[in-house]
Amino acid sequence: MKVSTRGDYATRALVSMALHDPQIPTSVKEIAERTGLPQPYLEQILLAIKGAGLVRSKRGVGGGYVLARDPAEISVADVLAAVDGPIASDVDEIEHSEGRCVIQDIWIEVFERMRDYLNAVTLATLVQRATVGHDGVHTGDPRPSDPLG
Repeated sequence: MKVSTRGDYATRALVSMALHDPQIPTSVKEIAERTGLPQPYLEQILLAIKGAGLVRSKRGVGGGYVLARDPAEISVADVLAAVDGPIASDVDEIEHSEGRCVIQDIWIEVFERMRDYLNAVTLATLVQRATVGHDGVHTGDPRPSDPLG
């Protein structure tokens, strides 16, 4: 599986929203400035994410986007599916040639583990990782613990 640019940008945008107060509207311009993402492309991505119910928008002065659910309830798989469709295996139909079934079983298992991992990693997980420096020292407010260890 290859994560698309849309999937990467969408995840980065939602992590940015979750790092700040996720219930205070954030404009596309603010998200673009914080993340370095191109604003016009980000607008398209946020519309897709809104359509999937991961964010809500507020119009007018002080408007912008807010997370529609708690960061702990939005998985990376949810974000990727919102912009690219459901995560699907690239494994072809099983052919019964020598060795092919055994190898395909491995690829299917790898895909299933990856899918399970992306379902387990939430925005809260990523926020926690973002607030901990490379040496393991907290660089910001403590956030929910990493469910993956």
